[in-house]
Amino acid sequence: MTSEKTNVLALLPTGSTLDHYMMRGFARIFGVTLFCATALYLIVDFFDRIGNLLQTGTPLWTSVRYFLYKLPLLLSRVLGFTSLFSTLFFLGMLSRTHEITAMRSGGLSLRRISLPLFLLSVLICIFTFFWNETLVPIFTRKAQYIYKTEVRKKNPQSLIGTEDIWMRGEGTFISVDHFDTRRGVLEGVSIYLLNRDFSLRGLIQVPWARWNGEKWETKGGTEWLFLPGGRMTQRKIDAPLPLSETPEDLRLLTREPEEFSFSDLRKQIADLTAKGIDATEYKVDLQVKMALPLVSSLMVLLAVPFALRHQPGRGMALSFGLSMLIGFGYWFLLAFTVSLGHSGALSPWVAAWLPNLTLALVGLFFSTAEE
Repeated sequence: MTSEKTNVLALLPTGSTLDHYMMRGFARIFGVTLFCATALYLIVDFFDRIGNLLQTGTPLWTSVRYFLYKLPLLLSRVLGFTSLFSTLFFLGMLSRTHEITAMRSGGLSLRRISLPLFLLSVLICIFTFFWNETLVPIFTRKAQYIYKTEVRKKNPQSLIGTEDIWMRGEGTFISVDHFDTRRGVLEGVSIYLLNRDFSLRGLIQVPWARWNGEKWETKGGTEWLFLPGGRMTQRKIDAPLPLSETPEDLRLLTREPEEFSFSDLRKQIADLTAKGIDATEYKVDLQVKMALPLVSSLMVLLAVPFALRHQPGRGMALSFGLSMLIGFGYWFLLAFTVSLGHSGALSPWVAAWLPNLTLALVGLFFSTAEE
């Protein structure tokens, strides 16, 4: 019994000088790497957008504001890679200075040595979740508003929230339950016909409207006209939708998943489901919002065995390259499964969590092999 207690205690953080040393060293490298990775991502994004900014004659201050508001999102996207890089660099440095050898000679296992790093990665995961829930949606909405209104010069005439889409037409107000950006289809369209004094003179309801390249085609619509004396007429109508905005205009006005918080996405799903509209894409985005913050811990789990797999000064380039390959592979796999999830080929849970599960299994396999 005493031996079992000793083994358990050996796995727990004791707040020793070694634990503090490991945490401080990792935190320093993490901070520097996070700054460099965010700056690099910002530079890449700048050159990706510079063509539109120059073409539209965007003022310098507008460009600066746009990229400043994008910083929280960019930082969120590089936290996983930063954890991977920091673990590789820090443990690689300890290995080259034979400090890892000294720790293992003192009876510490690889699991115990890396435990402080895992604890820090858990804190990073918690920080990432709340960061994505608080600052990222607010700042991303502001960045998107600047890009759509001040850069692309699209003055939004619609109010797009977590429920309905409202657009103003000539003598009409148009309500849309949902805009399917993938198919370019408006679902649940209601057209309110107005008199010059803005009194209601009629209502047109159509189940869907599809863009044919020139106009919005409708089918199966119903028109009600309100006549004097409280009378009303009804007739079937398949007339084009009186809407000047194209699908590209509407895509500029729609909100990206990063602009939603967790609660906003849940409201969106509940609202669409209540209206009988497929909410699969939003269900996938909701699961991704929960899965992504865990990437930092998974990257540490993956990086530890590769960083310590070889003797000091041998095979570090191979370990680094292989680990980077798997790290980039995670993002490609995530993009692929999310695309399948949006199309309905995979369930939302599988689409969001399969990359995390794959990364965890690979990390556990190499960790077990190293032990």
